[in-house]
Amino acid sequence: MTKAESRPGTPAASRAASFSGADLSERVVDTQILHRGHYLEFRIVTIERADGSRGRRDIVGHPGAVAIVAIDEAGRVLLVRQWRVAVGAALLEIPAGTLDVDAASGTTEDPDAAAARELEEETGYRAGTWEKLGSFWTAPGFATELMHLYLATDLRVADGERAGPDEDERLELERMPWEEAVAAADRGEILDAKSLVGLYRLARRIGEAPRR
Repeated sequence: MTKAESRPGTPAASRAASFSGADLSERVVDTQILHRGHYLEFRIVTIERADGSRGRRDIVGHPGAVAIVAIDEAGRVLLVRQWRVAVGAALLEIPAGTLDVDAASGTTEDPDAAAARELEEETGYRAGTWEKLGSFWTAPGFATELMHLYLATDLRVADGERAGPDEDERLELERMPWEEAVAAADRGEILDAKSLVGLYRLARRIGEAPRR
C-alpha cells in the first residue's frame, strides 16, 4: 500500500476505519438485571455510542457452549434428535451442550473438557482424537453465547461408568453418512444452526483434504 493510499481521509483509510468498527462502538453505561435462570441471565443495558447518544439493548447472558462433529470409522456423523420446546419440533442436531459454571467460584468450564463430556453424555461415545475447528457467536444481536466447534474421530463406546444425559434430556442417537447429512442440510431437513455450521465446515475440510 502506498503512503497516499493510507493517509487519513483517503478512501483506503476510510475503508480501514469502517472495517475496524471503531465508529460503531457502543459502551455499556448501565445494566438492569431482569432475571437469572439456571444458566441464562436476562438484562437490559443502556449503551452510549461514539457520538454521545444513548440507547437500550435487550441482552441474554450465556456462559458459552460446545458442539461436536463426531465421525465414526465408517464415515458416519453421530447426530441426536431431541424435542425443542422453543420451536415445537424434534430437531436433528450434532451433539452439543452448555459450559458448566461453578456456583461457588463463578469459574466457567474449559471448552475442551466440556466437549468430551457432552459427546459421552449425548452419544455414549468417547473420541481418541480431537481437533478444534473454531468458534462462532450463535446470536450476536442479543446473546453472549460463544459456541466452540470440535471435530471428534477415533470413536469408541464409553466403557466403565458412562456419563449419561441430563435428567431432563430425551435423546435419540442417529448415525448418518456425512455426505447424506450435508445433503439433508441442503434440503432443509436439518435446521439447527450449529449443526449447519459443523456439517458445512466438515464438508469443506474433507473437500480440501489431499486425495491419496
